Amino acid sequence: MMPALYPTRLPCGNRVLDLSRTHVMGILNVTPDSFSDGGRFISIKQALRHAQAMVAAGATLVDIGGESTRPGAAPVAPGEELERVAPVVEVITRELDVVVSVDTSTPQVMREVARLGAGLINDVRSLRREGALEAAAATGLPVCLMHMVGEPGNMQEAPHYHNVVAQVSEFLAERLRACQAAGIDASHIVLDPGFGFAKTHAHNLSLFKHMPALFELGRPLLVGVSRKSIVGLALGKPVGERLFGSLALAALAQVKGARILRVHDVAQTMDVVRMLEAVEAAE
Repeated sequence: MMPALYPTRLPCGNRVLDLSRTHVMGILNVTPDSFSDGGRFISIKQALRHAQAMVAAGATLVDIGGESTRPGAAPVAPGEELERVAPVVEVITRELDVVVSVDTSTPQVMREVARLGAGLINDVRSLRREGALEAAAATGLPVCLMHMVGEPGNMQEAPHYHNVVAQVSEFLAERLRACQAAGIDASHIVLDPGFGFAKTHAHNLSLFKHMPALFELGRPLLVGVSRKSIVGLALGKPVGERLFGSLALAALAQVKGARILRVHDVAQTMDVVRMLEAVEAAE
């Protein structure tokens, strides 16, 4: 596994992540329409039970999302997103020892979940919504910036790149500069290549293969490929049969240096992470 090329201490509210090792982030969608598990965890009781299971399995982060960003998804009104997310953030931060990440692009949501104890803002739009940069800076929380062109509703309409790795890197570098200009220190930023967002299958495969080039930006990487089309198209599998392909990519991402793996299947991914760590720790 690649050594970290950046400071490895990431303060996340009242917790700190040590990014010298790989962490597993469990996905908790409190939406009715997410591509894999939409509608399963929309009650607070269901959401808490699922978060408890993921933490017990080894997740050190739980990523809560109230707006689906699957291809073709429509935006959600800020008030509705907040109604979905805020009660779940509040109960999980109270009940569990875990970094709560919130998957949101909405300034109002960012400010409120920070007040409720969230430790990370995970924004697929890289703080490009009006007011998002200012809201994220005001929270003092670390942020994850993801590459995406367009919006979920149109991002898969013939995406084109001359060089996908170089263009993703250029986009993320520009967002890093924008964050720093807004008062968000580079040490508080995690980067996500955005697999499955405004990319063809060939783009996803090439970007994954050459992912270590993104470490030239000097920040840790979050990788989210769990159950996505990169697995489905490569193996010819529907969403419910993509576990093994997802685990293969989790292992490869860890070997390539990713420090946060965003996944649906926490227990199985933790086996992958621990097995690789055991081999790396051997004499």
